[in-house]
Amino acid sequence: MKKLATLLLAAGLVFGMSTGASAIDFKAKGLWIMAFDYGQNGGFTGGNHQTGYARNGIGSGEDEFEARQRVRLQLNAVASEALSGTVFFEINNTWGQNSSGGALGADKTDRIALKNAYLDWVVPETDLKVRMGIQGVGLPGFTTGSNVFNDDVAGIVLNYKFNDNVALTALWARPFNDNYTSTVDSYRTNYMDNVDTFALILPLTFDGVKVTPWGMYAAIGPNAFRTDANGNFAADRLNTPASYGYIAPGMLPAFGALHKDGTPVAKRLDSYGDAWWGGLTGEVTAFDPFRIAWDFNYGSVAYDDSHYDRKGWLASLLFEYKLDWGIPGLYGWYASGDDNDPSNGSERMPSFSNSNNNNGFSSFAFNGNPMIGERDRVLSTNMTGTWGIGARLKNVSFVEDLKHTLRLNYIGGTNNTTMAKRYMTGDHGGLYNASSVRGPIGGPAVGLDPLYMTTQDGAVEIGLTTEYQMYENFKIFMDASYIATILDHSSSVWGNSSINGVSDQVRDPWNINLNFVYSF
Repeated sequence: MKKLATLLLAAGLVFGMSTGASAIDFKAKGLWIMAFDYGQNGGFTGGNHQTGYARNGIGSGEDEFEARQRVRLQLNAVASEALSGTVFFEINNTWGQNSSGGALGADKTDRIALKNAYLDWVVPETDLKVRMGIQGVGLPGFTTGSNVFNDDVAGIVLNYKFNDNVALTALWARPFNDNYTSTVDSYRTNYMDNVDTFALILPLTFDGVKVTPWGMYAAIGPNAFRTDANGNFAADRLNTPASYGYIAPGMLPAFGALHKDGTPVAKRLDSYGDAWWGGLTGEVTAFDPFRIAWDFNYGSVAYDDSHYDRKGWLASLLFEYKLDWGIPGLYGWYASGDDNDPSNGSERMPSFSNSNNNNGFSSFAFNGNPMIGERDRVLSTNMTGTWGIGARLKNVSFVEDLKHTLRLNYIGGTNNTTMAKRYMTGDHGGLYNASSVRGPIGGPAVGLDPLYMTTQDGAVEIGLTTEYQMYENFKIFMDASYIATILDHSSSVWGNSSINGVSDQVRDPWNINLNFVYSF
């Protein structure tokens, strides 16, 4: 609480000094969200066999009912159209939780986070715009948002508009650096642990048509996600998935480096990995009220040991027709999946982070609307290794200030059924221990998706989102979602495995969310 008071006092002093003493124009923005969730089975198990998951709750350490709040405060210091600075703070609290500052007294723990802090300026006598600092960066997407990268990151973004039809964006970002600590050889601390990304985005805008090709490259240091017990870089240590941070599942095969027989590869990474992505996204609105949109992405990560490699693609297509009362649409997507050979790495498209993404096809299975609570991504953070078809009625409104969006999706897997056996204890050379989940449910110890879907598996998602504009700056959201799983428990795929005599139980997740949002 003292930190918050100090922050507000400092802001007040800045405002006071600016009057008459400076030409700086200070602009404040804010957002308050009060969120209430009730749901079950966010881990698809109801808790059985999933380490860290509440038996009856929605997910890891959560009850069926949770109440949260989020406050975002943004301050812009504007000197002119050519120069400004922005700082963006976020405060998150779970009601009743001491560690987040939401318990009785409400001031036991400060949860003020710096979300963004960046500087905007224009190169004199040019139209080149520069933004440097911690900022939100997202790769292009016209259907589902980016399934590769959309998050807050430190970096520099350059934007130049050649004319009304052609622009160019270039960026360098540093997601990770100086996080590796060696307790054996101190001179190895921070050694080869950086991840640097470089991207070019070329928006092309014409009458009724938008097309955006883009490309991104990343250099991945071998120690970037290294967190083994000793921090040791010696040759007898392995860089396995258990030694990597949260980003690793998107950059490495789900099962780590394995030989064809499923046993681990006893070789560490000691050189930089090379990753690159390319995409072609766009939309056609020339035939209004028809709208056609598409996204195509391809990505590849290559390491000095090809067992760690990962490459794949994802394509999506959307058809919409705008009516006076709403926008009906049909859509589909397909993403490459793992083949039956673990020794050649993974055939699923690599990804960085999608934390800020807003998946237009799904508000529950994948990244949902950031205004609608925290209980999304129950199937996966992105759409790799899946295919699907769906229909939606978007922004349906028969009453002023009240609109609804209804979605119905069928989701299938594209991963080979042989890979299902890699989840079974004892079938992968002991890489995963008995505390990991068996069957189709991903285990937190190995960083897998919540639900790894093969070509024999499927799921049906239904969701209804309602938005009510009560006042000019005040909205109420309600989202109700349910996923019915259709998994193959035959002996050739997952089988009916058990741990400690308890059979696997795959349960359908569902959640109801109510959000109150005030913004200014």
